[in-house]
Amino acid sequence: MFSLVDIVAGYGDTTVLWDVTVQVPDGSVVALVGANGAGKTTLLRVASGLLRPRSGGVLLDGEDVSRHRPHDLEKLGICHVPEGRGVFRRLTVRENLDLFAVGSATDGQARAIDAFPVLGRRLSQIAGTLSGGEQQMLALARAYVTRPRVVLLDEVSMGLAPNLVDEIFSFLARLAAEGCALLLVEQYVAKALAIADYASLMVQGRIALVGEALDLATSDLAATYLGQSLASTP
Repeated sequence: MFSLVDIVAGYGDTTVLWDVTVQVPDGSVVALVGANGAGKTTLLRVASGLLRPRSGGVLLDGEDVSRHRPHDLEKLGICHVPEGRGVFRRLTVRENLDLFAVGSATDGQARAIDAFPVLGRRLSQIAGTLSGGEQQMLALARAYVTRPRVVLLDEVSMGLAPNLVDEIFSFLARLAAEGCALLLVEQYVAKALAIADYASLMVQGRIALVGEALDLATSDLAATYLGQSLASTP
C-alpha cells in the first residue's frame, strides 16, 4: 500500500494542500481528478519527494518515507513521470534509457522497446529532436525500465494527437495489468476513470470525494466541480 496521509504542503507562504489523504493499494489504478489549480501536481511532487510536506506522511507499506530524497524513493519503487516530457533532451534515446536503467533489471530496455517499438528505431536520435508523442513515450519508458511498484503520472497525454492519446492509455492499461500501481492525473478524465479502480476528486487543495472510479464517473457532484460530462469526455 502506498498512501499520502493528512498532507499539508505548499510553496513559500502559500498553502496548496490541506489535510489531503489518498490511498493507492498495490496493483490498483487511482485517478486523481480536479480542475486546474486544484493541487494535483503539487500532491504528486510530495509523493515523489520533490516537495516536502509541512505535515502529514507519505507511507510505503506503513513506513513514513516523506523525508526521503527523490532518488531514494525511486530505489524503493516509486517512479514519477512529470508533466512536460520528462527526458534528457540533449542525450540520445539510448542514453536516456541507459540512465533510466541504472541499478535496474537488465531486461528493462528490451521491455520498454517492446512497449514502444518506435524507440527501438530511434536509439541514436537526440531525444530533443523526437516528436512530442515520441518524447512522451520515452518518458513513460522509465516505468518499464525501472520496474517500479508505484508510478505517478502527471498529464502524460498533454498536447498529444488523439491517436497517440489512445496509444498512451493502452500502455497505461498494460502497465496496470502487469501489477504496477498507478496514481494518475489526467486531462482526459473519462479515459482515466475508464482504466481506474478508484478515484479521488480534488477541489481547492482538499479531497472532496473518494470512491470507486465507476461511481465517480456517474456522480453529478464530480461533473459539477469539473465542469464537464464525465461520461462523454473524449
